[in-house]
Amino acid sequence: MKLKRISLGLMLIVTLVLSACEGEREPPDSRFAVAKGGDDRNGPYDVIPGWWKPAPDHDDTWTWGSAAGVWPDTPDRVLVVMWGDQRRQSPRGEGNELQRNFLVAVDRDGNITENWSQWNSLFNRPHQIYINPYDPERAVWVDERGGNGVHEAILKFSNDGSELLLRMEDPNPVFGEGGPNPRENPNPGPLDFGQNAVLAFLPNGDFLLGDGYQNGRVVRYNTEGEFLSEFGSVGSGPGQFDLVHGIAVDKENRIYVSDRRNHRIQIFTEDGTLLDEWPNIWDPVAIMIDVNDFVWILDATLNRILKYNLDGQLLDYFGTYGEASSLGRPGFTCSDDVAVAEAGLDTDHTGACGGFSLPHQMSIDSEGNLYVAQFGGPWIDKYVPKPGADPSRLIGQPLGL
Repeated sequence: MKLKRISLGLMLIVTLVLSACEGEREPPDSRFAVAKGGDDRNGPYDVIPGWWKPAPDHDDTWTWGSAAGVWPDTPDRVLVVMWGDQRRQSPRGEGNELQRNFLVAVDRDGNITENWSQWNSLFNRPHQIYINPYDPERAVWVDERGGNGVHEAILKFSNDGSELLLRMEDPNPVFGEGGPNPRENPNPGPLDFGQNAVLAFLPNGDFLLGDGYQNGRVVRYNTEGEFLSEFGSVGSGPGQFDLVHGIAVDKENRIYVSDRRNHRIQIFTEDGTLLDEWPNIWDPVAIMIDVNDFVWILDATLNRILKYNLDGQLLDYFGTYGEASSLGRPGFTCSDDVAVAEAGLDTDHTGACGGFSLPHQMSIDSEGNLYVAQFGGPWIDKYVPKPGADPSRLIGQPLGL
């Protein structure tokens, strides 16, 4: 009996040791599913290769200028602003740009269905495009940076583009206002824009302007475009800005501002009182807050989309640069027909696509598809949720929709 007990004890010890060894081989906690391989380059999304297409008048010489902004009206009507057309192999400048193809709409397959060419004279550097989610008429807003004789402006169009409903225009059409020192405008008036950059909307109809590349302020206007208030100045101190390039409002009407060159997010009350700062976020260019109270930030240098909670804690990220490559192989930016051909890929290629190239604006449609304007591409990428994707990693619907 004594020997039997000893034998059972030894068996128990061996079992415990083996179990401990097995436990050591268990994978650590991860935000990814337990599976072999994969590099998570597109996170929980698949990109649709070849979705962004040339305009009908593009040829061997002319192609898209920089891709500035994208906003879906519906999944079958996606509005896009581009920096006109430019020569394929030449730098920007006189003779290398054409003032056309600034604002187009495409269907769910990326086919161009509308070209708002009747408004071409208003555009030179359309910076972002939006639909106010609180507006039942779904008016279309464009933030125009100006230059080349075009005034800096905030433009509001009817949803179908037939009417210009509001035109808030800087009276001085100077792209580099301020001369050698672009910050020589310390007390701008309500329409003295400093290459105005971004817009955000409040439930009561007011809207906010992030102004911008030269001015360091957030300006609030009512639905008629009348000045209400402003806060901020140029600098690196608390409540100051060095290039306002993203703005969003949460459910409590707190204002989140992308302070791009200071590499941080600052959060304010409606009256401009500073509440918090999220430091060390490199080159944040866009902010979106979804209905689940997550803050999504588009990073133009890291080429990532970052997910934070309302306390500023980093929860997740995905995305990577897509144009650099090794061993003489192309990158994985196969987002238009030319890129697909240059990469030597089949038109139905479903492999390594979707890399970012200086992403500039992101948006989500009602089906959960993600759109990113790749300023350095230039093209728009459409990403669809992967089958069985972890819902917590997907960007939720924007507030107000």
